[in-house]
Amino acid sequence: MIKRLFIVCFLGLPIVLKAQTRKYSNEFLQIGIGSRAFGMAGSVVASTNDVTSGYWNPAGLMNMKSQSQASLMHSEYFSGVAKYDYAGFSTFIADNTAVIAASLIRFGVDDIPDTSELIDADGNINYDRVKSFSAADYAFLFSYARSKRKKDENGLSYGANVKVIHRKVGEYGKSWGFGIDIGAQYRLNKFTFAAVGRDITTTFNAWSYNPDKFSSIYTATGNDIPNNSTETTLPRIVLGLAYDTNINDKFGITAETNINLTTDGRRNVLVSANPVSVDPTIGIEANFKKLIFLRSGVGNIQKTTDFNGTQQFVFQPNLGLGLKIKNFSIDYALTNIGNQSDGLYSNVFSVRLDFDKK
Repeated sequence: MIKRLFIVCFLGLPIVLKAQTRKYSNEFLQIGIGSRAFGMAGSVVASTNDVTSGYWNPAGLMNMKSQSQASLMHSEYFSGVAKYDYAGFSTFIADNTAVIAASLIRFGVDDIPDTSELIDADGNINYDRVKSFSAADYAFLFSYARSKRKKDENGLSYGANVKVIHRKVGEYGKSWGFGIDIGAQYRLNKFTFAAVGRDITTTFNAWSYNPDKFSSIYTATGNDIPNNSTETTLPRIVLGLAYDTNINDKFGITAETNINLTTDGRRNVLVSANPVSVDPTIGIEANFKKLIFLRSGVGNIQKTTDFNGTQQFVFQPNLGLGLKIKNFSIDYALTNIGNQSDGLYSNVFSVRLDFDKK
């Protein structure tokens, strides 16, 4: 009887989780990192080969061209209201048979006015009582990668991430979460096949709220007072195929396509279905002597309805540039080009420093 009860509970758990899952939990982790990836619309899980692989596909860490790497990135959204930052470090260990990496991601809105105490007990408006707070999301990724092939040879590389997520809304509430990503790359001559499972075990965020911050004014003005709760992020699978070739001794091209499979129901993507939706992306990178890079990508394909009720598919084009000077690399990407008039586009800058082998 105990065994049967355990089996019923185990099989029923995904159904319960599905019913309580918020579709867009931890969505800030889907933005991406690194200007190279932004310029290629995120189509990099098969071709990623530097410290940013800790986010995109930990297996790509085995393709680093130097002993250690450090990278920084900064971008802003909604005309500078929201700021998005990344820092990462990776290094070979165990006689260069494995790589470890650590990444920090922050997405936040700072200096939000808190007017909950604007009016004092006597009903007077006192602007000195207005304070400010930040609403920010943090992710800490710890990566490990190994390879079954020698460097620059055909074969399999694999890796995994352990990530800790912290979300905080001033002194009102906060959450802690935990998740695991896994990834693999298989190189076959000029082709590289890749697969990544994000939040593969389902990522849980446990929220707790500070009741002292929710005064009676919130109830009097019709606000819902939140209760301690748990939200989950369902797995996402990304499949990738990259082709890398040299046109001659000066010019080379890398092209990649990715298929993003979400498991949280219908989304407004190219193939919208329940429970799995399909969101394809494509990117291309041209280089001159591996020193100057020009990138472009297309993603975020969605169906929209205009004022006449006509439905059509739209997409997001991206552009990027890169420059490598000895051990220093700087990359730039312009994303969401089609929305420059409304300020929704973003300029993304990232830098990378390579520490050569001794």
